[in-house]
Amino acid sequence: MGTITTADGTEIFYKDWGSGQPMVFSHGWPLSADDWDTQLLFFLAHGYRVIAHDRRAHGRSSQTSGGHDMDHYADDLAAVTAHLDLRDAIHVGHSTGGGEVARYIGRHGESRVARAVLISSVPPLMVQTPANPGGLPKSVFDDLQAQLAANRSVFYRALPSGPFYGFNRPGVEPVEAIIDNWWRQGMMGGAKGQYDGIVAFSQTDFTEDLRKISVPVLVMHGDDDQIVPYADSGPLTAKLVQHGTLKTYHGFPHGMPTTQAPVINADLLAWLNS
Repeated sequence: MGTITTADGTEIFYKDWGSGQPMVFSHGWPLSADDWDTQLLFFLAHGYRVIAHDRRAHGRSSQTSGGHDMDHYADDLAAVTAHLDLRDAIHVGHSTGGGEVARYIGRHGESRVARAVLISSVPPLMVQTPANPGGLPKSVFDDLQAQLAANRSVFYRALPSGPFYGFNRPGVEPVEAIIDNWWRQGMMGGAKGQYDGIVAFSQTDFTEDLRKISVPVLVMHGDDDQIVPYADSGPLTAKLVQHGTLKTYHGFPHGMPTTQAPVINADLLAWLNS
């Protein structure tokens, strides 16, 4: 584990375990590198070098006042990869982290990248616009910001208790330890950065970033994702990249890397070995 300081003075925390081909994991909002623990240990055991960082204002990284946009997120990721001199890397992003991966490749190129994996990810564009009629109304994201501003602790219990992991679905038993861990990670970060991050993940258009990606891309998405709706994300992303593979999971929730980790890990490993 270590930290780097970026060009604008932001301290970014990262984990770096093992040796072999590097796998770099970008987490979702408003979590931290800890959300990847199951994946880090799994792929470490399969001979990969695993790296995961805390996004600025998340986890153990600096709670900066500004820079909470996809360009800064991508530049921070680039700073980590350059500091560690990562080459032939597999970049894996979940949710907002998938947008970070897309913008990183679109902005910094593929010279250090071998493959990319986008899981339950926000690209191409979440918010509804005339050009994206299938997106979610901006009022949905305004409400998220309002809930965060009113009482972040309460909001960060309600979201994982309900739609994030599908615990609001009939017959699905909530797992309190998972809910507690989501809350713990969220509350470690800074309210200002997480508030601004809602705009970053919902209003950034990644269409042109995706079109630039020529390395193989695996898109994994559950069709019962209540956070990033499937129809306006996974299938569109897989078509926009040059070499995309879409894997759809019937009934899986947004947080499927946690609740369905054995399936996700095995499928990702099989794709890497294919």
